[in-house]
Amino acid sequence: MLQVQLEVGPDPAEVGRARRWARSRLAGSGIGDDEPLAETLVLIISELVTNAVVHTGCPAVLRMLFAAEGGVRVEVADASDRPPRPRHAEGEDTNGRGLELVDGLADRWGWQPEGAGKSIWCEVDPAPAAPSPGLGPGSGRGSGHGPGVGPGSGPGVSVAPGRVHC
Repeated sequence: MLQVQLEVGPDPAEVGRARRWARSRLAGSGIGDDEPLAETLVLIISELVTNAVVHTGCPAVLRMLFAAEGGVRVEVADASDRPPRPRHAEGEDTNGRGLELVDGLADRWGWQPEGAGKSIWCEVDPAPAAPSPGLGPGSGRGSGHGPGVGPGSGPGVSVAPGRVHC
C-alpha cells in the first residue's frame, strides 16, 4: 500500500491546492483525470478538507492510501476532537451538505480519534469493469459506514462548528 500526504494550512484557499495536489497524485498512481474514480475522490477530498479548515481554523493533514487492488482511502486529520454531528441543510442553505455528499459517494466512511484531534476517513473501491446484470438505478456507492461512525451518523452529518486551539 502506498501512502502520500499533504499538510494543509488553515486558509480556505488551501482547498484548491489540496484538489490540485490530489489530482497529480491520482495521475501518478495510474488513475487518470477522466476516470470517474478520480472525479469522485477529488470531490470527496474537497469536502473533507473544507470541513477541516472551515470548522477548526487550524492546519490539517490530507492522506491518500492506494491499495494494490485499486481502491483508495482518504483521510483528513484535524485538531478538533469533536465528533461529527448531525446537520441538515435546508433549501437554499449554502453549507451543511459536505458529509452527506461523502456518504453518497464513498463506499465506506467514518471517523476516529487521532492524537489530540480526529481523522475523518473514507474508502472508494475501483469501479467494476462492466455493470453487473440486475443492477439498476440507485445501485451506486454509499450506504456503507465503517468502524468509527457512531449513533446518529449518516446523511446530514457534519463536523461540529467552532474554533479550536491549534
